[in-house]
Amino acid sequence: MLTIWRFCYACGFAHVSKKQGKTAATQPLIMPTETRTTYRTEFYPPIDPYQSGMLPLDGIHTMYYEQSGNPEGVPVLFLHGGPGAGASSSHRQFFDPAFYRIVIFDQRGAGRSLPLGELRDNTTPHVIADIETLRKHIGVERWMVFGGSWGSTLALAYAEHHPERSMALILRGIFLCRQSEIDWFLYGLKQIYPEAWRRFAGHLPEHQHSNILKAYYALLSNPNPDVHVPAARVWSIYEGSCSTLLPNDAVVANFGSDRVALGLARIEAHYFMNDIFLPENFLMDHIGRIRHIPTTIVQGRYDVVCPIVSADDLVRAFPEIDYHIINDAGHSAFEPGTRTKLIETMEKLKLRFGS
Repeated sequence: MLTIWRFCYACGFAHVSKKQGKTAATQPLIMPTETRTTYRTEFYPPIDPYQSGMLPLDGIHTMYYEQSGNPEGVPVLFLHGGPGAGASSSHRQFFDPAFYRIVIFDQRGAGRSLPLGELRDNTTPHVIADIETLRKHIGVERWMVFGGSWGSTLALAYAEHHPERSMALILRGIFLCRQSEIDWFLYGLKQIYPEAWRRFAGHLPEHQHSNILKAYYALLSNPNPDVHVPAARVWSIYEGSCSTLLPNDAVVANFGSDRVALGLARIEAHYFMNDIFLPENFLMDHIGRIRHIPTTIVQGRYDVVCPIVSADDLVRAFPEIDYHIINDAGHSAFEPGTRTKLIETMEKLKLRFGS
């Protein structure tokens, strides 16, 4: 007999029923109890989606989305970073596939969504609306929202617009879209990664170093691939080189791949040029809308892409947050301590939303 969890929207909890046969989960779920003090902290085994598709959004954009895990489990939405980085199969492994209905999509212009790197009609309000389009398309009433870096930005923005749809927020590497944070990415990182910054700035003539963003945006929005592809690769590798506490060639190689680089660099620069398409300090100014939502932050102490000061500011404005600082981690969700705490958090939430 396999343990099957079914999520009930009426009561907001998952309930156990017993049935013979196979489920989307590969193993029975062992549910933690109130007295249990240890939780799973390792990735779940790789799984394939039970459903995927391409969802037309408008006359330009088509969204890639997928669902994996338990079709009747507690829904959790994964929001990738960037903007423009796209999601990967390893992101499914943060979640117990017996308990969670895992929903992942690539945002406009990112990953497997089409067209790759497209900037037209690509704004934060568009992506928030896309999340609602997806939610209705797959028949979800409410879900947990899990996001890191730009994914934390989008999770906060979505929840502030749609608090009634957000069961819980699980955030990592807080980015609040303030001009000071964008300036830090473009210039401040030089103080810690001077060699990476020299390669980044060195793609431009020296006279353009006073306005790196404007100069890169001109290259990245140029329709000629001979211009925008090399610029995208340099921008993306810069970010990847600064994303882990210790050098990680695999991370840098992933950031340098054409699909990641083109989506990430073009869309990130586009959003930065337009102040993330939100008013300055919007997320903090509207934090009162979501302080009732169970929220966890996992923040690397040595995250230099999204420095810890932003997480600290958010926690002081939202003191109900369950806040975890990982003292041996940088920015990446795959840093060992960060990965462990994120998985542990999802295990603990099974206590809150399972019965």
